[in-house]
Amino acid sequence: MRICLLLIILAVATTGFKTPYRVLVFSKTKEFRHESIEVGKTALIRLGLQNGFQVDTTENSDSFTEVTLKKYKAVIFFNTTGDVLNNDQQSALEKFIKRGGGFVGIHAAADTEYDWPWYGQLVGAYFKNHPTIQAAILRKAKDSKLTLDLPSEWKRNEEWYNFKQISPTINVLYTLDESTYTGGENGVDHPVSWNQQIGKGRSFYTALGHTKECYSDPLFLNHLLLGIRYSVRDIK
Repeated sequence: MRICLLLIILAVATTGFKTPYRVLVFSKTKEFRHESIEVGKTALIRLGLQNGFQVDTTENSDSFTEVTLKKYKAVIFFNTTGDVLNNDQQSALEKFIKRGGGFVGIHAAADTEYDWPWYGQLVGAYFKNHPTIQAAILRKAKDSKLTLDLPSEWKRNEEWYNFKQISPTINVLYTLDESTYTGGENGVDHPVSWNQQIGKGRSFYTALGHTKECYSDPLFLNHLLLGIRYSVRDIK
């Protein structure tokens, strides 16, 4: 019995086992609702199962209390739109992040809470508009642990967001080459994915994630995984 226990301890130590953590996926919409939400939630749950963390999903704003958020290492705003949190819920999220919690924003997370300036800083920008869905090329802004194993030049079919009120504090991971599609309005350094520190917390955002096809694409799912791992401090 003691030998078996010792072998288990050694196996855990040598495989780099880490205590599982939980993240909360929030996908409430008050405006446009993306068709990719349901398939995306399933993909995020599977991503957690494959990578050692638990994914809870909700569209109930009442989950945003200080007590409930203590269960989680990060919250993921997944294609949320419009005004989805009241004042007390906003306060709970802000405290969660400032005390060290993580935030991941996917696509329409930037189309959310326009009347809450702190949220705009948390995401890093607000959605302005977009042209029709079309193929375009992303370019890696820099090599980092957050772009590990992702292509330097990445061609994708997507609903490309133009942004307003872009925060000067964001650390851009990928830019969008506006010469490869029509309708871009953010210029040469058009940001499409970034990360930043907010208080003691961490924020990651990607403008990708509009289509259902994204959530069966290993490269895109790895992009999300790296963002989640950054937000919970699994990537330094």
